[in-house]
Amino acid sequence: MSRGDKSAYTEKQKRQAKHIEESERERGHSQEEAERIAWATVNKQDGGGLKKLNKTR
Repeated sequence: MSRGDKSAYTEKQKRQAKHIEESERERGHSQEEAERIAWATVNKQDGGGLKKLNKTR
């Protein structure tokens, strides 16, 4: 089961994680391992959840 709150992620990041998880399951990983790999990959690509907006002065 996933750990942590995923509400900070965009819908695109959630879709990417789901797709990666499905691919990892097809490769023979357990559900937990596939989910861990998926979210680690999304975090590595995007640096985590929602990006903070740049404030202009």
